[in-house]
Amino acid sequence: MMVLWLVLSGKFEPLLISLGVLASLIVSAFSHSMLFSSPGWSDYLLTVVRFFRYIPWLIYQIFMANFHVLRLVFHPRMMDKIDPHIVVFRTRLRKDMSIVTMANSITLTPGTITVTADQDGEFRVHAIDRPSSAELPGDMERKVANVFGEE
Repeated sequence: MMVLWLVLSGKFEPLLISLGVLASLIVSAFSHSMLFSSPGWSDYLLTVVRFFRYIPWLIYQIFMANFHVLRLVFHPRMMDKIDPHIVVFRTRLRKDMSIVTMANSITLTPGTITVTADQDGEFRVHAIDRPSSAELPGDMERKVANVFGEE
């Protein structure tokens, strides 16, 4: 959020940047236990590194899903191709952050929306057509499990 603030405000004064870094560290120290139940900073940093490796893969999936929906919308037989449905599946993810990350990743991918994601691992996902839901949970579940150490 600090980087976003820097980009949008355009203020790069050393005092503001150092106060922003200090404030970010303090907020992170106090709120880290609410997001991650890992006992040490090394586990937390490892999760952050793995999450940053997950982001490019997710962006690629979003990009490819955009092209799929674009082709679907401009297809001459669009009404025959669109097959809205709800997919129900169980995931092996157990941590709250893992389930939330998976639910948000599915919703960010065009053509799919997470309707519900229960703590017991049951997902209900609305998909615009069969190919959009064919790979659920698939690679995304494995990648999210890797990020949060649920392998």
